[in-house]
Amino acid sequence: MIDKKNFEKIRKELEARDVKREDMISRSREIGKASKQAIYAIHRKDMTEAAKLIEKAKKQMSSCEQYVGAYDSSLQEYAEAAAYFGYMQGKLPTAETLGIDIEDYLSGLCDLTGELARRAVFSVVEEDFKEVEKVKEIVSEIYEEFLKFDLRNGELRKKSDSIKWNLKKIEEVLYDLKIRGKL
Repeated sequence: MIDKKNFEKIRKELEARDVKREDMISRSREIGKASKQAIYAIHRKDMTEAAKLIEKAKKQMSSCEQYVGAYDSSLQEYAEAAAYFGYMQGKLPTAETLGIDIEDYLSGLCDLTGELARRAVFSVVEEDFKEVEKVKEIVSEIYEEFLKFDLRNGELRKKSDSIKWNLKKIEEVLYDLKIRGKL
């Protein structure tokens, strides 16, 4: 009554999928790790190392072929790192130039605003007050663009809320600088 050969075939197919999934998760970790290291390299102003790490993440992405949650998360981390690098170069990349889905791209931009808020604080320590103003402008622009979206109650909408709070932090830093007569 039961076709045991069919079940054996299904079992082998599921095992093969599981092997692919595990490989994908491993590659996703590598993408995320390289992207995080790139962000820290940018904070250290080591743009050469950051460029190498972003390229490493991009190469790992090209070898990935299926979706798992870890991969989605690593693409967002990659978008964040590449966008931060782009900010330092004077122009944010697009989702298309990064070769990623728009939701992963937008999530990465949300996370970017947190790194830019950190950059604003580091810039105060370095007494680079013009950089704080520059950071505020780009975060404000990102926030303005996100306000134009009709985001539903999903993960992206929740992440987009962080932009408002990061902008508020940066504005508080600027306010403090103004009060202290630094601007």
